[in-house]
Amino acid sequence: MVKQGDTAGVIAPPPLLALGVIVFGIALDWLLPAYVLSILLSLTERIVIGVVLMAVGLALAVPARGAFVSAGTHVKPWKPSTVLVTDGIFGRLRNPMYVGAILVLAGLATALASDWMLVLTILLVPVIHYGVVKREERYLAAKFGDAYRDYMAKVPRYGGPF
Repeated sequence: MVKQGDTAGVIAPPPLLALGVIVFGIALDWLLPAYVLSILLSLTERIVIGVVLMAVGLALAVPARGAFVSAGTHVKPWKPSTVLVTDGIFGRLRNPMYVGAILVLAGLATALASDWMLVLTILLVPVIHYGVVKREERYLAAKFGDAYRDYMAKVPRYGGPF
């Protein structure tokens, strides 16, 4: 039984936000082409950079998703969290799926020379931070208490010093 309000209250499903970046980015490229990536990088450079970014993004996101599934908690942040996952990739950064998704979007934008998709990906970062991550942090701190606060103190939000 799910308690009323037992969710993070994210502003929108993150996959829907990512899809919006792709769709609107491609539409804007068609309506208002900029050609910046096409001028700055050759096709080969764009493909190599794009593939590397997407591979790194998937290398973060896929094991993170697997860790949630293995632990028996929801991957979808608009559903209740049942377990606090702190090992594996989550021992290195708290939000590998979001970091991975941003890298995949940036890689796709680069490979496709989609200037607007890249701009929208950059604009998506604060939306994810304030509309998803900060809300999840409040929810998880309320739900798991000191265990989550201790985890927050030990593991950076996005990796590195962040």
